[in-house]
Amino acid sequence: MFNFEHRFESLTPTSPWLTAAREATRVATPATEPRTAPQHLAETVHGRVVVVTGGATGLGRATALEFAQRGVAVAINYVDLPDRDVAAQALLTETAIRALGVPVYCARCDVRNHAEVEKFVTTVRERLGGVHYLVNNAGVAHDGALWRLSPEAWQEVLDTNVTGAFNCIQAVAGSMRAQRYGKIVNVASHQAFRPGFGIANYAASKAALIGLTRSAAVDLGPSNVNVNAVAPGFVKTDLLSKLPREVLERAEHESVLGRVAEPEDVARVIVFLCSEEARHVTGQVIVVDGGLTLGS
Repeated sequence: MFNFEHRFESLTPTSPWLTAAREATRVATPATEPRTAPQHLAETVHGRVVVVTGGATGLGRATALEFAQRGVAVAINYVDLPDRDVAAQALLTETAIRALGVPVYCARCDVRNHAEVEKFVTTVRERLGGVHYLVNNAGVAHDGALWRLSPEAWQEVLDTNVTGAFNCIQAVAGSMRAQRYGKIVNVASHQAFRPGFGIANYAASKAALIGLTRSAAVDLGPSNVNVNAVAPGFVKTDLLSKLPREVLERAEHESVLGRVAEPEDVARVIVFLCSEEARHVTGQVIVVDGGLTLGS
């Protein structure tokens, strides 16, 4: 019987964190007794390492915590923003992850900067023992009618949401190919399929991210690396609270389930895509919008 855990163990870089998890598994499951029961999701990710970009707040924070609760070491990055104390929020998230008993690394890193991304990923590998999962969550929005969008507003959104994801994928691709194992999940948006008014730059960036997802799946698939995307609808984060109340009410009304998502609703789908339960899923976009796009 094909034993993926054995194959993974022989190909991935060793680390004290990963070694301890393996030893715990050996104690729990003697080698003389083949494991026939299906593994729970937590067991298929425990002891590994995830990078969650933009992991200090919102959906990124929820995703980082979901992984940590399942025994995954977590690395998050953040950038300074003029109207938000992101560094303080990053510290709170780091503290919450550490309280769950897993290793964590948190640092400032602008995903638009290729050199910064390379340095960040290298440090993660050195401190946490490798990179097994990448969640490209970092993203920005600068809304405005198409005829009023400044070149700067267009470029910053594309640079962050698309080029930033590309930089991160490229930074982990070498080690994932070498270990012949990896899971990458890109956070797109339902607005890639159903754009609203005044988000030409954002919708274009998320549509491009889906194209990048499928292309990366083709390039990395032969190395046993899965690349997928999630496309959330509206999610209850700090950014959503800044939208006019009528926008939120309309989203709830148009959703088949009559609600908008909690961050954990999307985070759990991301964790699933990084588990061995999704080992044969790649190049796909999972829409997590409560049925919002069904009426389009």
